[in-house]
Amino acid sequence: MYFLILGVILLLLKYLEVGPVAAWSWTVVLAPFALTVLWWAWADWSGYTKRKEMEKEDQRKVNRIAKAKEAMGQGPRRR
Repeated sequence: MYFLILGVILLLLKYLEVGPVAAWSWTVVLAPFALTVLWWAWADWSGYTKRKEMEKEDQRKVNRIAKAKEAMGQGPRRR
């Protein structure tokens, strides 16, 4: 996501001819977009995206159970 934001900023700076970015080559300005594609491909291939999704799901489940216990008047367990 950071590469994508950086790419958009550099693209705007190049298009509007602001600062030293106006003199840079288009390949340098467009490189963050290629890095974004590589990052997304790696994240999908390695299972990183799915793992993060499962962690969010597990946390939502824990929060939902804690909220239900709180509504029934049961506090968290003590060990």
